[in-house]
Amino acid sequence: MTSKKIETVYPVQSTFSSDNDAFTALSTSALLAKSSVPYSHRRIADNYVIIKRVYRFQAVQSRITNAERQLLQKYDFNTLEFSTIKQINEELSYLKKWSTSSNESLRKDADTILQIRAKELKYIVASRYSAITNEIYNGYKALERYFEEISKFYSPIV
Repeated sequence: MTSKKIETVYPVQSTFSSDNDAFTALSTSALLAKSSVPYSHRRIADNYVIIKRVYRFQAVQSRITNAERQLLQKYDFNTLEFSTIKQINEELSYLKKWSTSSNESLRKDADTILQIRAKELKYIVASRYSAITNEIYNGYKALERYFEEISKFYSPIV
């Protein structure tokens, strides 16, 4: 009898990526965007991409309010500047499920949280990433990639 070697698969990495490939963690964001996406997510992403293309976030955006921070804490989410790519990918997965939930309160909170995330991302980009003090907390990259993938107005520069 021959024994088969079971290969360990790490969920953060794509099967097409190597260990030292920077693409690995962001590929999950792209895959999340390829599955069914709620209309509210597309609307928020389109808004973000249009504003980024037209205005380039030249004016510094405001930070989130205490009420918005409390909503994030209600669902045990960190602020974007203290989130990793893995945390944001998990969060996006939850938000997609919640946006299509039969519970109206949960749907409303999911859409509000995604709007808060867009606001946080605008602030980070407008401040030229100075809000990010540690390179471990790069969840903003996953969120931006997700928005770009689901927006109908995004066209990558080739």
